[in-house]
Amino acid sequence: MKQTFGKGMESLIPKKTSGEPVSSEIRQEPIFYIEIEKIKSNPYQPRKNFDQDSLSALADSVREFGILQPLLVSRIEKETGTEYQLIAGERRFLAAKMVGLNQVPVIVKDPTDKEKLEVALIENVQRQDLNAIEKAEAYARLQQEFNFLQKDVAKLCGKSREAVANTVRLLELPEEIKIALREERISEGHARAMLAASDAQKQRIIFVKTMRDGLNVREVENLVARLNICQPVKKRVSAAQPLRKGWVKALEEKIRSAIGIKNIKLRMEGGRPKLTIFFNSQKEVDGLFKKLNP
Repeated sequence: MKQTFGKGMESLIPKKTSGEPVSSEIRQEPIFYIEIEKIKSNPYQPRKNFDQDSLSALADSVREFGILQPLLVSRIEKETGTEYQLIAGERRFLAAKMVGLNQVPVIVKDPTDKEKLEVALIENVQRQDLNAIEKAEAYARLQQEFNFLQKDVAKLCGKSREAVANTVRLLELPEEIKIALREERISEGHARAMLAASDAQKQRIIFVKTMRDGLNVREVENLVARLNICQPVKKRVSAAQPLRKGWVKALEEKIRSAIGIKNIKLRMEGGRPKLTIFFNSQKEVDGLFKKLNP
């Protein structure tokens, strides 16, 4: 299915052209001053958390110089009167409220719901204001509500398709890990490493240890690898015994002595040797990792 996303975006954010004069109709948008109490936040705003220090700095600037760039809003007619909904400029809007402005400059547009989400997403992603979970939720919303393909989301946001897919996968993490990532108590690298754990229970174990011990991303990756390796081994009874020769047994003993693990098995399969290591405890796993990474 061919996507037509972004078709109406030019009417919201006109593209600049090089070498050609821009008409005054496009260059000069009418600016209105609207009571701030009539403006409502954008429900399609993907960003939920705003850095209070940067917001305070912006408020200081607004207090001294005013709103230098108009907000982008849409008009909503209600029985009680006309209201306006933000499309872009959430931080400027919040800063204006902080300093007690009664009116703010706006440009009024009439976008679709999809365009509202697109503009809010682009405004934040291009300035890298969204945290990883907010990006994931915005990407997922574009896919679910507006039938975007991952390649379309990637094109819209200037990312690779793989980057979009990996970001959306963060939503599969347990809720407590997503909250920590949203609050930036762990990094996106930590979260991606935790995703590699084989199930949610292991992910929670790794998260608790990460928070408790202050593990870096590399340490989390090593912990994930150890937990994924240390799986309960089911005993199987087979009538067919592995082919063993004298040199195979001798090599098996050398390996057993070198790695310090008794429960190993070296067998021939398809004319090629295959080594299987059975870990009896987490201590054995940790010991092997120390030997491999001195």
